[in-house]
Amino acid sequence: MAEAADFQGTPSPARRWLRRTGALLAGAPLLAGLMQLPAATPAQAAGSDTVSVALDSLSPSAPSDGETLTVSGTVTNNGKQAVTDAHVDLRVGALLSTRSAIDTAAQHSDDLQASLGTDVGDKYAEDFDSLSPGVAEHFSISVPVDKLDLGQDGVYQFGVSVSGQTSAQQWDQVLGIQRTFLPWQSSEADTKTKTTYLWPLISTVHVTARTGAGELQTPVFLNDDLAKEISPGGRLAQMLALGKELDVTWVIDPDLLASVDAMTRNYRIQGAGDSTTAGTHQAVAKQFLSDLQDAVADREVVALPFADPDLASLAHNGTSVTGSLSHLKDATDVAATTVKTVLHVTADTDFAWPVDGAVDPSIIKVATSAGADKVIARSDSLQETGGLTYTPSAARPIGGGTTAVVADARLSTAFEGDLTNADSAVLSVQKFLAQSLALNTQTGEQRSIVVAPQRMPSASQAQAMATAITALQDSNWSQFQDLASAAQDKPDPGATTKIPSSSAYPSSLRKQELPRTAFEQIARTQDKLDNFQVILTDESRVVTPFGRAINREMSTSWRGRGSEADTFRTGVESWLDDLIGQVKLIDKSETKLSGRSATIPVTVQNNLVQGVDHLVLRLTSSMPTRLEIGGKPYYEQQVEVSGGHSQSVKFSTSANANGRVEVTAQLYTEDGQEYGDPVKFDVKVTEVTPTVMLVIGGGVLLLVLAGFRMYTHRKRATARQAEESDGPDEAGGAAPDAPESDGPEGTDGPENPGTRDDRLPQESVARPGEDDPEQPSDPTPDTAPESADPSETGERVDR
Repeated sequence: MAEAADFQGTPSPARRWLRRTGALLAGAPLLAGLMQLPAATPAQAAGSDTVSVALDSLSPSAPSDGETLTVSGTVTNNGKQAVTDAHVDLRVGALLSTRSAIDTAAQHSDDLQASLGTDVGDKYAEDFDSLSPGVAEHFSISVPVDKLDLGQDGVYQFGVSVSGQTSAQQWDQVLGIQRTFLPWQSSEADTKTKTTYLWPLISTVHVTARTGAGELQTPVFLNDDLAKEISPGGRLAQMLALGKELDVTWVIDPDLLASVDAMTRNYRIQGAGDSTTAGTHQAVAKQFLSDLQDAVADREVVALPFADPDLASLAHNGTSVTGSLSHLKDATDVAATTVKTVLHVTADTDFAWPVDGAVDPSIIKVATSAGADKVIARSDSLQETGGLTYTPSAARPIGGGTTAVVADARLSTAFEGDLTNADSAVLSVQKFLAQSLALNTQTGEQRSIVVAPQRMPSASQAQAMATAITALQDSNWSQFQDLASAAQDKPDPGATTKIPSSSAYPSSLRKQELPRTAFEQIARTQDKLDNFQVILTDESRVVTPFGRAINREMSTSWRGRGSEADTFRTGVESWLDDLIGQVKLIDKSETKLSGRSATIPVTVQNNLVQGVDHLVLRLTSSMPTRLEIGGKPYYEQQVEVSGGHSQSVKFSTSANANGRVEVTAQLYTEDGQEYGDPVKFDVKVTEVTPTVMLVIGGGVLLLVLAGFRMYTHRKRATARQAEESDGPDEAGGAAPDAPESDGPEGTDGPENPGTRDDRLPQESVARPGEDDPEQPSDPTPDTAPESADPSETGERVDR
């Protein structure tokens, strides 16, 4: 038969065809014809993947001697015709002696033209009378491992095929196959590979720079996605549940811990505009942290710098921006403290982990600038050039006291891609184990191998990883080793230690980096923060949330999410601008200055919760020859304002000439940096001249003289009236009935009160200095003469 040319062993499809048809005479001519066809004829006749095979499980993944192997899955007829007399068979292929052979075989896992392998036998098969088009049929086959006729230890190809016939092709033929790998180590290996598997607990950025105004500073989250991740069934919850049962090294972003810890108390979720809603997942957060504390107790924990900064972006685009490297140092310093506070364990902060382990000289320089002396690289970046026939140990000294811990690329990338389908997960697990066993059989020397998977595995990827690690823990060729020990192991003298050039850095990764403009914006935000914090009485309320937000702006998690990263950075800067704007000068309208001197008040408003000090208010005259402030072109005063209050600061001024003068009020920090926007207003000077003063003085004098005259006149009139009331004069006086004389004005006769109206009551006489009526030339209330000393703080702001 044609299939025989592709088999390694008994041509089981031909045997089944003979057994099932029973039509030897009718089949002989057809058989003779088929034997004359090329080897590719079966595939050409049946077509590729006429029936697809999917593996749901293969257990145990790495069987030992005496165990039973169970394979289950589904077969689906992809054609338009029913397949009759179908049967699912197990097949054992060739021993694969090299890691590259495994790679090649994996590329042809369902190719009908490749080697099909040896049929295990009819006893270990499952039959189907018919496979209807589009219908998936489940199968499950168990076989003792000793029936597989496995030879020496190593990696074997292992396949599950489906055969049958159609109405158009009425002979037994292989219609579909799925190949995988079967690691076979019958007993304990003489030398076991020391394997380190990193278990990353990392998420994206979730917390903004905003906090509530109260003493507790309630944090504001971008969204409620973190709650979904840590809730039962969520990605991080599954990572935690799986990881606590595994021999792994935990690699944790402290920002994740800080974010979940913030969720254990009151927190808010950012909404549209400035609106927020209350978070409600405190119980979930508390449970997650409690479980994590139990999981990492007595385990190795490696802490990344806070928010997992993108080392490659910083190296390629950020080092030319002043201050960028200082943020990496801050993120590293806070990492150990955060882990200790939240998890109550001491974390190792000596490791740096660039994206995908891709390195170049600039990345190594940046990675070690914050104190790390070990860099987790990957073998597809730091590639072997010495012609080694085996995979060397992970540790490589690369100069300057730095060790590159080179993770194995094949093992580290084994669980990427979509693994939600069970078949994909099974194939990934078997390939991972195959590569691990093949690596162990390369040499008799024990080596240390590190596996550094993707930073944020999906739930399905994590499940596949856990299945593989569990199988590895139970295997006969591998043993666990923590990361610190792997870094300290003796390096292989033949391993490459030369860091690849910058030009060798993958272009696909470079396209995802944060641009230089991102670091320029970060630097601008930091400058504003530095200028702001010096005026605060409790700077930690601002420096801490904004410092962590700046760390988050550099996070590796922004790769592939450029627009979201821009939005986050803009939000941080805008919120800082808003806080800075809460301390400001109140606008003033035009001020009129009548006279040679007066005071001008300028109001400083503080709408922050906390007080501000170390501020200087400067008032500057644009024309000091016309108007001086405190005897100078400008004058400064210290300012302190309590939270939620305002303060009026008063400046003495002196006028030298009439006219309009522009005056500028500007706040400064004590180190001379401008703070906030200036307030400009006009002062209209209307100086009082000597001539005007003379006229006013003369008027006052006339008023005094007139009052004095009226006073003396009234006194004389009173005296005469008193004399007349004492009796008749010397001539006998007037007769009792004589009428009273109405003497003319100015005579010595008594005045008639009923006819005279020029007398003023004594109390109505104006006296100098007593309740002078307000004159038009008096200063306006805004510039009234008064003390130039600053007023007391405590004036409540009107809102």
